[in-house]
Amino acid sequence: MRRDKKRARKRVCSFCVDKVEQVDYKDISRLRRYISERGKILPRRISGNCARHQRQLTAAVKRARAVAMLPFTAE
Repeated sequence: MRRDKKRARKRVCSFCVDKVEQVDYKDISRLRRYISERGKILPRRISGNCARHQRQLTAAVKRARAVAMLPFTAE
């Protein structure tokens, strides 16, 4: 028996599409899209970011948390 699997389209990095060179920690509205309901940073396989921008995103979220722009945990 053969199972037909639907091929999921590979998600494209939104930072690459918008030609963002550096992810800014002050852009809270954009960073919130990559945080789960529990306050965790979404992994690359779910968010669809490239490796370079995912590393920048992680650093930006941690920096924004440190200056109290983003919460560490869920509200």
